[in-house]
Amino acid sequence: MSVRVESVTKIFGIQRAIDNISFTINSGEIVGIVGPNGAGKSTMMKILTGFLYPDEGNVWVNGMVISGNTLGIRRQIGYLPENNPLYTDLYVPEYLEYVAGLYQMKKFSSRVKEIIGFTGLGGEKHKKIGALSKGYRQRVGIAQALIHDPSVLILDEPTSGLDPSQIVEIRQLIRNISTEKTVLLSTHIMQEVEALCNRIMIISKGKILATDSPVNIKALATTAGQTIIVEFAEFFSPDKIFDIQGIIEIKPVSQKTWLIRGGKTDLRPLVFRFAVDNNLTILTLNKQESTLENVFLEITR
Repeated sequence: MSVRVESVTKIFGIQRAIDNISFTINSGEIVGIVGPNGAGKSTMMKILTGFLYPDEGNVWVNGMVISGNTLGIRRQIGYLPENNPLYTDLYVPEYLEYVAGLYQMKKFSSRVKEIIGFTGLGGEKHKKIGALSKGYRQRVGIAQALIHDPSVLILDEPTSGLDPSQIVEIRQLIRNISTEKTVLLSTHIMQEVEALCNRIMIISKGKILATDSPVNIKALATTAGQTIIVEFAEFFSPDKIFDIQGIIEIKPVSQKTWLIRGGKTDLRPLVFRFAVDNNLTILTLNKQESTLENVFLEITR
């Protein structure tokens, strides 16, 4: 495995930013950490990169323990922070050569050229970083994280603030990277983890609440129950619908449209029969498909 986190806790004052977290990430995986603001995502990433020490527990990267060995760990890890700090007055190759020097790399000119080509910066290499678009600046950030050829890449909100076309390009770049490296990313965007990740970790208040593949995470909502949205042609008293066994909740969407929640039983034939028995006309009846957003909200509540 590439990363192992065991019983890690981090406390700031009276707040447990990370509360006894354990997980592993295997080589070649793309794992997404999602959670509300203040959930502990960035704190966990700072611990993984050696910028913070855990108060309890420990972290291993490629079998190397992080405590007391942060320089060795940082050679194994590439890190793109959320705010992507760059020297905007430097040209792209200048900046990457500077970063390579920080890693004490020797004869790094060929590596700089290679990484500029890999990250799609070839057409921008004659520009200063300050003249680049947000999308190309993100590419520069990813290039600096890759320059020393780490085995693990950690990305904090890698597509934040990008337009749709830039998001698609950065996602494809991350997929290309994952063929050779382990990738851990944090994001607020559920479509991001669904499109990119082999596995999702949902974190809230410093604890991991769920971890599984996107498909299995979405299935949590299906096993918990189902929701349908029904539009009737007539007004009626919603109290009557609770005569249907298994109805848990009914909420108005508009004057004649209702959101109905139930258990595992398919509600559609039951609601249709209810309409027939009560002389109601159904104009539309749709099952609301479970989404990662729905499951995320249910779990983090």
